[in-house]
Amino acid sequence: MNGKNRKDIKPGITVMVVKKEDQKTGKLTKGIVQSLLTNSATHPHGIKVKLEDGTVGRVQEILE
Repeated sequence: MNGKNRKDIKPGITVMVVKKEDQKTGKLTKGIVQSLLTNSATHPHGIKVKLEDGTVGRVQEILE
C-alpha cells in the first residue's frame, strides 16, 4: 500500500519513509509512526509523518 492517503496511516504502524535529504537518491528509512504531520486527506508525494525515533519523512510504503 502506498502512503498517499492519510486515512491509511495511523500511529503505531510500520512504514518506509523518504527523508527530505534522501529524496534525490530515493533511499528509504523504516520506522514506526509516532504522529502525522500532513493535515490534508491526500498528498501526491506521500503523507508526512514523524517516526518514533524523531525522523521526519514522507510515507512511501505501508508495511503493517
